[in-house]
Amino acid sequence: MNVMITGATSGIGLSLAHKYAKHGYQVVACGRNEDKLNELATHNAITSLAFDLTDQQATERALERASTPDLVIINAGDCEYIDDVKAFDASLFKRVMNINILSVATLLELLIPRLESGSRIVFVSSSVTKLALPRAEAYGASKAAMDYLANSLRIDLHRHNIDVTLVHPGFIKTPLTDKNDFDMPFLLSSDEAAERIFKGVNQGKAYLEFPKRLTWLLSLLSFIPTKLWTKIACRS
Repeated sequence: MNVMITGATSGIGLSLAHKYAKHGYQVVACGRNEDKLNELATHNAITSLAFDLTDQQATERALERASTPDLVIINAGDCEYIDDVKAFDASLFKRVMNINILSVATLLELLIPRLESGSRIVFVSSSVTKLALPRAEAYGASKAAMDYLANSLRIDLHRHNIDVTLVHPGFIKTPLTDKNDFDMPFLLSSDEAAERIFKGVNQGKAYLEFPKRLTWLLSLLSFIPTKLWTKIACRS
């Protein structure tokens, strides 16, 4: 089976690349960092594909060189916080939306027509979509858009026998979360996250969320009246 993974040079994507290669899959590891991709490509089961997902022409050229995947894991993304909402940064917002969701549209435009019956697309979103959190306007909006995209595609691709899995990880220790300046409860390693995604995808699950302690807590908090949650969140 051929597996294509975006954002494969660090964090969950890197762990997934190693995980699938270890289990005998042929992995196409995608990312922007050629040096890290070259390190990955020393593994016989991994080939690298260096390109910037936000560059449509570069994405088109790269995918022309790649074989059609049986499994696509859309994992690449970024997170930036809006620290001063009174100085709302539209360029920051657009940058995050471009990386996290608009580039995904480009990838889907190029890949979906090539996918065969029995294929699967995995969207690595975030548990942030369960509950509005401070400073997360850009990141949360991009992941909420990904959720709707994944859930809608699941319906429309069903007639083509192409499945969709939506993944809601909690806090995962990665170079991205290392920049966070707040507590991250129930933090998991990227290897732990990759293990859960690998198992869930192999089981054909449409939806994965982990760790349950965090996702259940966020779900519970989402039922709090809006005025009360606003007061609680403002104290954080």
